Amino acid sequence: MSGKRNFVDKATHSADQLFDLPSSTILVLRRSLLQWYGNSGRVLPWRQSRKPYSIWVSEIMLQQTQVKTVIPYYERWLTQFPTVEALATASQQHVLKAWEGLGYYARARNLHRAAQVVVQQHAGQFPNQLEAVLALPGIGRTTAGGILSAAFNQPLPILDGNVKRVLSRVMALQVPPKQAIEALWHWSEALLDPQNPRDFNQALMDLGATVCTVKNPACLVCPWRTDCRAYHLTMQDELPLTENRSPVPHKMIGVGVIWNDRGQILIDRRRQSGLLGGLWEFPGGKIEPGETVEACIQREILEELGIEIEVGDRLITIDHAYSHFRVTLNVHHCRHVGGEPTPIECDEVRWVTLAELDQYPFPKANTQIIAALHQHLSP
Repeated sequence: MSGKRNFVDKATHSADQLFDLPSSTILVLRRSLLQWYGNSGRVLPWRQSRKPYSIWVSEIMLQQTQVKTVIPYYERWLTQFPTVEALATASQQHVLKAWEGLGYYARARNLHRAAQVVVQQHAGQFPNQLEAVLALPGIGRTTAGGILSAAFNQPLPILDGNVKRVLSRVMALQVPPKQAIEALWHWSEALLDPQNPRDFNQALMDLGATVCTVKNPACLVCPWRTDCRAYHLTMQDELPLTENRSPVPHKMIGVGVIWNDRGQILIDRRRQSGLLGGLWEFPGGKIEPGETVEACIQREILEELGIEIEVGDRLITIDHAYSHFRVTLNVHHCRHVGGEPTPIECDEVRWVTLAELDQYPFPKANTQIIAALHQHLSP
């Protein structure tokens, strides 16, 4: 192992070193990847279109979400919002309801706002200039490169998670990718086939998604195996290097399903900022040290909505994981005792019937509460 490590130290790059493959090798890598893509590339619905709007929607949905999860959402989305004008004129609640369950809801809010910008400032035509695309809400360099290369065949590089992993292994990168972003962008740009950037970028993403996978990469069928430094150093399972991660925080939350005398339930809409901005939820909040669930729910409802409640039986306990933390929702039936609900720490409050809950966009964890209510109250 020490001999291999010594070789690695000499043969690989630190974050501030740039691409050093000879042009002949780059040409071979381009040709072999495109040939592999022609035979093994995935057939995906957005690849059947050259319409910038369709490609844009797919690129936003694919941020931090797997292809198999995205496909049904993508197809339903284009049925509901077939054009950028249809999306721009839709209400935010309609947009968030269509996105419900896909997660990372800021993507939907940004997509909605960006559609309005495209209609207002670009006459409904998605811009084909990089600077104009980067100015749209929710679009960074990788997403812009993905859209412009796929829709207009522009020679712009990409650097999503799959591409970072592929390049880190090809070059046997000896630091975590986050510490070598400049070098990774340089390598992606240097490798890009300027004659066929559309297929090249799609092929590079497919290579990472189907062959150069996070675990157990299929090196024997990889078109880049011959020139992959990680493969020759038998380091493919060790790269990319990862950074030490802090323990994932775990939050205990008290949640109230508040009923009034008319059999209606109180829900509130979260403020626009934050992880779940614009979505509806059952009110509640974090349980403080030494506080009971019941006391937490009473306190939070008074602070957030200005009403008094009586906390009753437990309905359900839900464990849910987000990207950077976990939550446990302790959900109780509650009865409205006094006061008029006021949106003190939210955008809006409403009394709704159980049947009406399905009309509102809720976070995924809250949909489990709705299901529990239906089950609990069914004959």
